[in-house]
Amino acid sequence: MNREIIGKRIRRIRRELNTKKIDCLIVTKPANVTYTTGFMGDDSWAIITKRAVYLMTDSRYTEQAEQECIGCRIVARTNSMAEAVVRLRKKLKTVRSIGIEKSTSLAAFESLKKHVKLRLKAVSDIIETVRRTKDSSEIVAIKASISISAKALKQTVGYIKPGVTESELAGMLDFQIRKLGATNSFDTIVAFGPNASRPHHQPSKRKLKKRDTVLIDFGARYKGYCSDITRSFAAGRPTRFFEKVYEAVQQAQAAAIKTIKAGVEMVKVDAAARQAINSCDLPVYEHGTGHGFGLEIHEFPFLKAQSKGKLKAGDVITIEPGVYIPGKLGVRIEDDVLVTDTGCKILTNSCQHMLKLSN
Repeated sequence: MNREIIGKRIRRIRRELNTKKIDCLIVTKPANVTYTTGFMGDDSWAIITKRAVYLMTDSRYTEQAEQECIGCRIVARTNSMAEAVVRLRKKLKTVRSIGIEKSTSLAAFESLKKHVKLRLKAVSDIIETVRRTKDSSEIVAIKASISISAKALKQTVGYIKPGVTESELAGMLDFQIRKLGATNSFDTIVAFGPNASRPHHQPSKRKLKKRDTVLIDFGARYKGYCSDITRSFAAGRPTRFFEKVYEAVQQAQAAAIKTIKAGVEMVKVDAAARQAINSCDLPVYEHGTGHGFGLEIHEFPFLKAQSKGKLKAGDVITIEPGVYIPGKLGVRIEDDVLVTDTGCKILTNSCQHMLKLSN
């Protein structure tokens, strides 16, 4: 990340602050702190004014901050965040209105109210709105995260044999992600057979059987940026019913992806996938068809039946329709997609869909 990229982000955020007549924004959400400063540590806030950006941290992170932060001033605090903000505020003579992210904890907000004399205005989605459109450096990081995920799955395939448990397989995949220099975007989901009918199943001690189906939902986090992929396949010879369901989900995903381009209403993308599954006389999933991701695994935009608004060039989203039949199986296919002015680009083509197992 370079100074020019950070500078562009801050200018866009300041334009948002100007429209809301806010002189100073207190940023407490970790992903937003990273976005505005480059800092990857914890327990730190950013303060954005019309003239400067400050990172407020403590002795545990000052050395890291000096290496990572670009174009911002580091404030080393020795007491509470609220007291540190007050001390900084006294130096900022021109500040008359202060905004604070609505996601800030109630305890932190109450502490600031007690110490800061000016009225605090809770604001939401200022930085998230800017973060939605990914810049070139973010897309590079997301692609790297996807590449790591694909390699990790390929290296894990050899462990998918009868007798392995869901928990063991999830752990093996996590280990491969770590070996490749990344961490997990979220807790890996591994579900065998009927367990896959639960979209957010937690891996258990259930062992893989010879003719089981397998669902793996996983992703790597690299340089702060996530990937999010789901693959479904049969461990042995697939049943005709699995093949029917898989084909329906595949068609649903293709129908949704076909509609994607900047300016398209998000509900149309969602509807395209649902209609494809409904036409196959299978139960339509109840979760969203997709969501944005980046520094967080769930970001704007959200593609669901109630969505309002249109896709924008630079959105990076998942497309993840599924079919879930309790007691039988669950199939979900999830790929990561970059929205462009004329269409879209599938970023996860390197991650094979129908895995070839050695057993």
